[in-house]
Formats: sequence, C-alpha cells, structure tokens
Amino acid sequence: MIDAPEIAATPARTNSAPSPADWKKIVLKYQEPSLGRAIGQMANTFIPLVLLWVAMYFTLPNWWLTMPLALLAGVFMIRVFIIFHDCGHGSFFKSNLANDVVGFISGMLTLTPYFQWRWEHSIHHATAGHLDKRGTGDVYTMTVREYQAASLWDRLVYRLSRNPIVLFVLAPLALFAVRQRFVTPNASSRERNSVYLLNLALLITGTCLSLIFGVKNYVIIQLTAMMVAGSGGIWMFYVQHQFEGTYWAAGKEWDYTLAALQGSSFYKLPKILQWFSGNIGFHHIHHLSPRIPNYNLEECHNANPIFNEVKPITLLTSLKSFSLRLWDEDSKKLVGYGHLRTLRPSQ
Repeated sequence: MIDAPEIAATPARTNSAPSPADWKKIVLKYQEPSLGRAIGQMANTFIPLVLLWVAMYFTLPNWWLTMPLALLAGVFMIRVFIIFHDCGHGSFFKSNLANDVVGFISGMLTLTPYFQWRWEHSIHHATAGHLDKRGTGDVYTMTVREYQAASLWDRLVYRLSRNPIVLFVLAPLALFAVRQRFVTPNASSRERNSVYLLNLALLITGTCLSLIFGVKNYVIIQLTAMMVAGSGGIWMFYVQHQFEGTYWAAGKEWDYTLAALQGSSFYKLPKILQWFSGNIGFHHIHHLSPRIPNYNLEECHNANPIFNEVKPITLLTSLKSFSLRLWDEDSKKLVGYGHLRTLRPSQ
C-alpha cells in the first residue's frame, strides 16, 4: 500500500495551506473502497475493450472500420490504466490481493509492470513539486538557472525532450513498448520479477493474438491503441503538474499540502473525457490523499469549500502548458524559453 508521507513532519504552512486537521477528517470516509463500484468500473471498462478487439477481428481487412475501433480501444486503455493506478495505491479494493491481481492484469493490458511502476510512482507522490528531488516518476523540468548554466548540447537535448512531438508521440512508444520491458536500477527482487513476469505474459498473449489476427494486423492494432493511450496518458500526467500557477519549492520550504493543492491541477474536463480518464482530473485531491479510489474523487472534491478554492484548468487553458518549459526560481512560476530574453546577462 502507498500512503501519503507523514504530514506532521512537514514544515510550517503559509496561511494559504489548510492544515492536516482541516482536510484529514474530510477525506477519511472517501478513502473507503466500494466493492460494487470497483466491479462496476471493471465491467464497463474491460468488457467494452474485449468487445472492441472482437469487433476488430471481424472488420479486418477493412481498415476503414478497424482503425476507428483501434483508436477507441486506446481510449479505453486510458481508463484501464486508472484502474491499474488505483490498484497500485491499494485504493481500488479493500483486499491487497485483489488490488495486486487486478493491477497485474491491468498492467498486461497497458504494457506496464505492476510492482515496478508502483514503486516508482510512490516516489513521485512523495516528491512532487520538490525541486531537490526531481527525476523519478515525473516529467523532468529544469530551472532557469540550471538551463543557463547548461552546455549547448545539454540545452539541445532538453529542448528536444520537451518538444511536443517527442513528448507526446515518440515518448509513449519508447516508454510503453521499450522502457517498461527493462528493470529499473536499484529495484528490489519483487519489482524485477514483475518486469520479467509481465514480459513473459506479453510474449504469450502477443503470440496468441498474432496467430488469431496475423502478425502484421496485430502489431498495427496494438501500436495504434498504445499510441492513443500513451499520448493521452502522458498528456494527462503532464498537465497535472505542468501548468500556470503550479507549485515547486526546495529544501525545508517544500510543503506536502501545498504541493498537492497547488502543485497538482484540477483539470475540469467535459464529462465524457472525465469518465474515460477515471476522474484523475481531480488530481489535487488524489495527491492530497492517494488512498481515495478514483470513483470517489469528485465527491470528495465537492465535500468541502477548501477543495473548491483550487482554480480549475480547462481543455482550452491547459493548452498553455505547451509553452511552459522552465521553472523560474525568482518569480516562482513556470515560464517559456522566451522568458530568457527578458533576463539580464548576469541572471
């Protein structure tokens, strides 16, 4: 199970940060998993995904019919990943075993090793918005000073890594098709075994589906669905922490509650997109209490005015995140490369 860091150990808060006493009693009842809602969510996610694969089999070789189904399968894979994500937090079911079993199955569908991802994601939750602890489970962000001090080569690599085509088109392929097949350095035996076991499971299922669909057809369908799921998922993750007005701090100035409520976005999506993304747009609530299952996030958000004080971002306003590239330590905000031209040479 993955819990929030011990809040009592955080430094003193500014007046804008509600204390744990303000929000802990509010979130407590929303942390209780519901077996009925969990099973219902699995049914309305896994069953349509299976039916889409069946439909794709019968529409081949008419790619004009198959490709839209593959695209829709990718959208459903985003929802599968939210179930996977909740299982990793131990929040989807009360039972740890049920979380681990469904988490592994969901990981097969999203090409992600369950225990390794869970370990890395726990680091993300413990360090989100902490300038001194960047680099694990996040979209790496340079500060203005770091960028100015970097070599020309390092600047070029950083700009390339933050290019939208690389970040939202090439990176999903690299992450889910390649990176997730390998063990993370310093991983424990359980994390390592989760990678090996998943790779074996993918080899078996991939072979079976290739025999059913044909190798070429299976690869095209799988890559298409994976691209949609990966690009959509990375965009959601990106905008959850890379937005105007986000929170970053260093050293003892970092505060868990502020990092959750100010450094994690309230992404107010149209209802259909909110459904497919499993309510993860209420990311400020999720980071405040990772033990709240996705199907309770909206209710928790609406439960108290302190959560509604978080300014939402919309599909339109979230597009500005494309231009935000660096963290400016002086103004304490994300800026674009154009901001560098406004600085004095000494800066």
